[in-house]
Amino acid sequence: MSPVKLILTESVHNLGEAGDVVNVKPGYARNYLLPQGKAIPATDSRVKELEHHKRIVAEKAAKALKDVRARKDALEALPLEIGARAGEGGRLFGSVTSAQIAELLAQKGQEVDRRRIDLREPIKEVGEHSVAIKLHREVVARIKLKVVAIDAAPEEREEEPEETRSDEETRERREDRDED
Repeated sequence: MSPVKLILTESVHNLGEAGDVVNVKPGYARNYLLPQGKAIPATDSRVKELEHHKRIVAEKAAKALKDVRARKDALEALPLEIGARAGEGGRLFGSVTSAQIAELLAQKGQEVDRRRIDLREPIKEVGEHSVAIKLHREVVARIKLKVVAIDAAPEEREEEPEETRSDEETRERREDRDED
């Protein structure tokens, strides 16, 4: 018996991926692949149709990749600066998150899902940082993010612990609170 030529409609382990044209034994085709809907007979017209469909998909993928590369260039050209509360030595009180970066990009007109922003480690220091954004499995944009220190508003500043104040300062603060 000669092998049967089939087009797989879904991936089959140890045989091929969906869309592949394969040769299998007649019993395997007749008893498993065709009744399960995992394959269809490979006629000349179906093979031509499949090749045409693959060409169309490849063209769409190439156009999409070109668009993603153009977006990568636009993202990398953006000047990004974010302000964060920082203490002495440039250490941030919190950290800069991917959600904050996504919000900053949205303000600049570039919508990016925060889950595509790849922060290997949290940004916890003032300065310039490189951040990766996965736009496509083949395209990763590397943006430069400048983190600058901003002063906290006076009401947001934490009071220094009483142990570090002099006795007189502590007494004055307690008197001021009692008067209110």
